[in-house]
Amino acid sequence: MREVICIVCPKGCHLNIEENADGGYTVTGGSCEKGTEYGISEVTNPVRVLTSTVKIEGGKLVRCPVRTDGSIPKDKIFESMEEINNVTLHAPVRVGDVVIENLAGTGVSLIATRDDA
Repeated sequence: MREVICIVCPKGCHLNIEENADGGYTVTGGSCEKGTEYGISEVTNPVRVLTSTVKIEGGKLVRCPVRTDGSIPKDKIFESMEEINNVTLHAPVRVGDVVIENLAGTGVSLIATRDDA
């Protein structure tokens, strides 16, 4: 049995996830169906939206905030950060500009979240 704290809403329910003999899962401790889905996902395939910053030259700032445009597998975070740390943008940059396509082979893009001209 694993215990996780649900982050779907501000309640922060303490979920207990137990694998059944048939390979399914039983989730207790949650107060909604979304919590049940989150608990199973967290045990079977945990994912996160990654936020960070990258270097930028020729702009007002020295770092530009970025995030993934979707969730990536939790076990790809360190590999993703290695790629991100090797990026240097050149101004101008606009919100939504793709900084890295297919970040760490996840099929998810890294995008800028702030303009810098």
